[in-house]
Amino acid sequence: MRKLPFVLIAAAGCAAGSATAQSHGARGEAEAASAPAIESTSGRLSARPTVREAAAIAPKPGVSPLELDGKRDGRIFIPKDYRADRPAPLIVLLHGAGADGASILGAVQREAERAGAIVLAPDARGATWDVLRGGFGPDVRFIDEALRKTFERYSIDPSRVALAGFSDGGSYALSLGQANGDLFGSIIAFSPGFSAPPQQVGKSRIFVSHGVGDGVLPIDPCSRTIVPRLRGQGYDVRFVEFDGGHSVPASIAHEAMTWWTGR
Repeated sequence: MRKLPFVLIAAAGCAAGSATAQSHGARGEAEAASAPAIESTSGRLSARPTVREAAAIAPKPGVSPLELDGKRDGRIFIPKDYRADRPAPLIVLLHGAGADGASILGAVQREAERAGAIVLAPDARGATWDVLRGGFGPDVRFIDEALRKTFERYSIDPSRVALAGFSDGGSYALSLGQANGDLFGSIIAFSPGFSAPPQQVGKSRIFVSHGVGDGVLPIDPCSRTIVPRLRGQGYDVRFVEFDGGHSVPASIAHEAMTWWTGR
């Protein structure tokens, strides 16, 4: 077992102050963030987007299951105006602890429809993402499989692929996203607790939001610590603080999606 990285030590401290929080997923956040890390994979994803001239399948607008796993699966959202001859932006959206892909879709679905973006929302293999349960591995493989299926079926603009997440999902988006900057040109982290990339590939631009009244993952030891470190590493980071708690307000979702798509 390797030594616990500084970023995960910081994450444990970040979550420790929220042990009494009673909002959805609060206990899972604290328990997961304090779990020790073990040897992990590189965190690299191999799936890559393909621009298609014709639809591989007849597109079905709205939300559908991924149909990759009978228990922990996920959802995909296809906007009404999707066309195979007009490559769409894609955002991979990661849920918080104790939740699933279906539960987080509502946070950005309206904005995705407005921007004409496809949303891929996979379920973690367990109660939260693998790096918080022992190291990168099972979730990296499942996300890669979900991406491969999405790229096979839909025409995706390679220049507009983003990785986003809320809470534990925000931490995972920062971590996995930095290891795959050649795939994810943009990373969006809503109320993250830490950033622990197994390696850094490329330089994604990054959007971080956090509520100043967050009682689950307090802003000072979390985003106010994470953002300066990312900027010091040369990342272009947009940081938005808002009055509120552990959530993704509609105004923040709008700002993040506009920042990403330019629409």
